[in-house]
Amino acid sequence: MSETLKSQNSSPRLELLNITKQYPGCLANDQICMTLMPGEIHALLGENGAGKSTLVKTIYGVVAPDSGNIVWDGADVQIKSPAIARDLGIGMVFQHFSLFETLTVAQNIELCLSPSQLAEIGDLDARIRELSSRYGLNVDPTRYVHSLSIGERQRVEIMRCLVQSVKLLILDEPTSVLTPQEVAGLFDVLRQLSAEGCSILFISHKLHEVTEICDNATILRSGQLVADCVPKNETPATIAKLMVGDLAEQDAGYEKAHGEEVVFNAQKLTLAAKQPFGTSLKDVNFSLRKGEILGIAGVAGNGQEELMSIISGEDKRNLKDTLFLSGKDIGTLSAGARRKQGLAYVPEERLGRGAVPDMSLSENTLLTHSAGFVKAGLVNWNAVKQYAKSLINQYSVKCHGESAEAKSLSGGNLQKFIMGREIGQQPKVLICAHPTWGVDVGAALAIHQALLTLRDQGASILLISEDIDELFLLADRMAAVCNGHLSPVVRVEETSIDQIGQWMAGTFIETDTTSEAHA
Repeated sequence: MSETLKSQNSSPRLELLNITKQYPGCLANDQICMTLMPGEIHALLGENGAGKSTLVKTIYGVVAPDSGNIVWDGADVQIKSPAIARDLGIGMVFQHFSLFETLTVAQNIELCLSPSQLAEIGDLDARIRELSSRYGLNVDPTRYVHSLSIGERQRVEIMRCLVQSVKLLILDEPTSVLTPQEVAGLFDVLRQLSAEGCSILFISHKLHEVTEICDNATILRSGQLVADCVPKNETPATIAKLMVGDLAEQDAGYEKAHGEEVVFNAQKLTLAAKQPFGTSLKDVNFSLRKGEILGIAGVAGNGQEELMSIISGEDKRNLKDTLFLSGKDIGTLSAGARRKQGLAYVPEERLGRGAVPDMSLSENTLLTHSAGFVKAGLVNWNAVKQYAKSLINQYSVKCHGESAEAKSLSGGNLQKFIMGREIGQQPKVLICAHPTWGVDVGAALAIHQALLTLRDQGASILLISEDIDELFLLADRMAAVCNGHLSPVVRVEETSIDQIGQWMAGTFIETDTTSEAHA
């Protein structure tokens, strides 16, 4: 934010005064105070469960505070609904987009506008094109959402806010599913909005992005405001210390491993998508070696989900002579049979696929880890509970014990438990999808260490993630997937973020879609 803008806008855009919200058994926000100036890019940071979501939902009218005041442009306001928030000029882009696939961009945007707003705008298509040109968003109002990439869908969500003449834009984990080039484009838009006086509240676990773009930061821990800082005067490590209470070694880099023995490989994997908006896989070839992490980068919707479903056995179609584990053809085996051969799986969706929401942690342990716990058809529940308790202790899972329902855990804690459950099977191959997506610094560090320990014990790990920084940190070799094609596989030290980012956008497809680089 420029000094000129600060001097021109000395009055706060938003003030939160002693905002407090109590849930049963949890004080989510404890007298939180925060100030946002016009044109300021302000980071809201904290671990999962720190109170960030409750606070921004209060600002956007989704949650009503128990006490405290919200001051907007100098006046006390009560924001009782998102519609009231939007009328004030507050827009929010949630981490999970809320677009209708079978509607056009313009139709999706129209759904969030009141009749008076539509009347004021007039020609909505023309307004979208004008704003798209002004901010370099490249949003076509006539395109159907199902044809858009994840980055394009995010731009539609931002456009929803811009057509309402937004004064405060709240972004929840806005870069979690973007390529490096798309992140750079998003930051250009945010800087332009800031220069025009729009305030931006930026929630992210990617602390290097916070130090790059944010003017100020508010840090929450256990529902309380514990620190304010100027990110440009800090490092990701010092901010992490403020967030988690002790200095986690962030992104220090880990020693790379280079295995020789091939444990798993896919050969000429070509398969049509099962879902209407799915992605067909096209001649995918790769091998996974003992004691290595192979990272696959890609923007969501380019075939990762289909690839994981095929390898894990969730997709039950016959794939004879395509998938091999320790030299054995597993393409016709069920998911359970593949597990018995030494394949474990951490899916992207924690609740519903990784764990059954209404089941206890003990019961969820038994779902994929029955060896030693079942004899003659009878379950040794005492042993199951003791093992679940050991996972909770080993991975520092915050919960109400092994009897806690899976749905009662935060995302980060449930992910740590699922990781522990799968690693505890001592698999030959672990397929791991988006292991730290949306989790806090402390949980991410624990998960990283668990993956590296498993690798160093000789397991082979297929790591699929949209977080390119995480892949460069953990992976030994790397490839990218785009539109169902897999790029060449290269050693991490022989490539760059820029190259992988270009491969995520499909630049490799014209030149080489079938060969695996000799790495």
